[in-house]
Amino acid sequence: SATTHTVPSLGFVVWQRRRKLKPEYQGLQGHQIRDLRLGGTEVTAEMRVPRLAYLGDSSPAGLDACPAMYQAEILIMELTFVAQRHRRDKIHKYGHMHLDDVLERRERFKNELIIASHFSTRYHPNQIRKCVDDALPDMLDGRMQLWL
Repeated sequence: SATTHTVPSLGFVVWQRRRKLKPEYQGLQGHQIRDLRLGGTEVTAEMRVPRLAYLGDSSPAGLDACPAMYQAEILIMELTFVAQRHRRDKIHKYGHMHLDDVLERRERFKNELIIASHFSTRYHPNQIRKCVDDALPDMLDGRMQLWL
């Protein structure tokens, strides 16, 4: 996945390939599907499911450029800045995310688990917890965890 940072950085999605019964065969009974298969009919189609997404150093543009990041079962993302005193325009210019970027995109996150990591060393872990708890008391419906 494309990331946006001042130096090369890493972002990727790990996909699982699954086969699913095609819609036109879903009403059939097992023996009917078996007979179609034995007759050479392809009754399934491949689906790709995003399982794990990783977004290293990147501004929000890197996240937004890859919709699968929002759909993956697990998303590991950088969240370098959490305090209000930091200006987002400067943070974005240098390829980082701010807690407010997560808040603005709250409804887009469909992930089962979101792991926020890569916090600035300017913060003490307790300060990070407080800023995130104040802004996201529900931790995105309990789906967000902090790697401190």
